[in-house]
Amino acid sequence: MKKLILPLIALVLFSFGMDTFKLSDDDRKMAVNHLEKTRDEMSKVLRGLSEEQLNFKSEEDSWSIAECVEHLTISENAFGGLIQKTVAAGPNPALKDSVKFKDDQLLGIISDRSKKVKTREPFEPSGKFGSHEATVQAFMAKREEHINYIKTTDDDLRNRYNSDLPFGTVDGLQVVLFMSGHTERHVNQMKEIMAHKLFPKGK
Repeated sequence: MKKLILPLIALVLFSFGMDTFKLSDDDRKMAVNHLEKTRDEMSKVLRGLSEEQLNFKSEEDSWSIAECVEHLTISENAFGGLIQKTVAAGPNPALKDSVKFKDDQLLGIISDRSKKVKTREPFEPSGKFGSHEATVQAFMAKREEHINYIKTTDDDLRNRYNSDLPFGTVDGLQVVLFMSGHTERHVNQMKEIMAHKLFPKGK
């Protein structure tokens, strides 16, 4: 009997050492709420804008609102790949102490518009989705995919890590929050464009 029990105990302990933990309800709710909030805020800002307003530039080398939307859509797809990469790497508790920022600190850094950052060429808007409407639809579809993933995943994102972002090592859920905070950053940019004194008046 002892010979049978010991392997069973070892199997149970080994199983708990694997990726058996899931996102906490609080973490799941927090991430979903932020993803939905930034999506809805973008929808609110874009509602009713004319083509002239969407393509207005405050300066020759600055982005228009339509270009901000395309950049966000390109980025949303790229973040999807980054999330998959982070999950595929598997759990790595040894990296826990390498995470430098708490969630609210990370969100504060990425959404802060006082520090401007030039994006890399692959993320530059170039009309790759066709019309503005198609670009918005592509963003919304990918964001819905990400929201559903967080709502339903069994992946322990707090125990998976990624070092591809510019702020050092982050955990898997922080990759998602970074994506959402990035949306907030550029929605704020859209609001800045709309506040410009030469922004075209609506009908």
